[in-house]
Amino acid sequence: MSLDPSYLEYPRRRRGMDHDLYPWSNLFDRPAVSWPGGKGVAVCVVVSLEWFPLTPADKPFRAPGHMQTPFPDYRHYTSRDYGTRIGFYRLLDAFAAVGAKVSVAVNAAIAQRYPAVISEIIAAGHEIIAHSTDMNGTIAAGLEEEAERALIGTALDVLEQATGTRPAGWLSIARSQSWNTPRLLAEAGVRYMCDWVNDDLPYAMRTPAGDIMNVPLSHELSDRQIVNVLQQSADSYVRQIQDAYTWLDRESRTYGGRLLPLQVTPYILGLPYRIDAFDGLLRWLKDRDNSWFATGSEVVGATPR
Repeated sequence: MSLDPSYLEYPRRRRGMDHDLYPWSNLFDRPAVSWPGGKGVAVCVVVSLEWFPLTPADKPFRAPGHMQTPFPDYRHYTSRDYGTRIGFYRLLDAFAAVGAKVSVAVNAAIAQRYPAVISEIIAAGHEIIAHSTDMNGTIAAGLEEEAERALIGTALDVLEQATGTRPAGWLSIARSQSWNTPRLLAEAGVRYMCDWVNDDLPYAMRTPAGDIMNVPLSHELSDRQIVNVLQQSADSYVRQIQDAYTWLDRESRTYGGRLLPLQVTPYILGLPYRIDAFDGLLRWLKDRDNSWFATGSEVVGATPR
């Protein structure tokens, strides 16, 4: 049985996606991107620094990694707290050893509850970007526009007050957005977001409130996905990142610069039986002749519009 032709007739039937945020384009047909120093692969590390309330909110959805067992869920709460108390400092040492500057996606509640951690990030020269208010601050289509606007504004205001600088970047919890999120972020003055994962280079989005860049932060290459969800070892995680770098490096020599984004979670890779593998990965990436460690803002600043 064939479909009636009218089934395929609708106003936005065209090449690409059904929106006006950006035009569809083939990565391999675009003008070549050249990163600073002629490097081919920008390695952009984003650390998720999160605070999970003991009581999870399930609307619009429960954040990945949230509390699971009956209240009070100390088992999961304290394992997340381990990341902030211990694991994150191991990551800071690993970044310092290779001279890498990273973007730290911070819940506003971290700045309020653990100001010393914020001071450590700033002292090390890393970038702080906004990661909602806390891990109950999720966004999806069911969230009213004014509530989402207030959530974004609160996260930015709290981090600006704590650091003296308004965050230029944004990472939504679980990379989840509503139909309004790109516009509301642009309206709030956010320069880039890390929520859409459909590219190997940053790209510009045009919203009624102005432009915003998207820095694709691969879900497939996150430690949460590889280690926690797929239950693979830290060594397997390292091998997959190395494989990704090797392929992107090869492409960059023909087509121009590429982006290798790594989302890292302190309570996952900061554990004593995983940090050595991650430390070794950073050293391996540093030793590549074509790699460039960069923050999200640095990547955006070097991306032609």
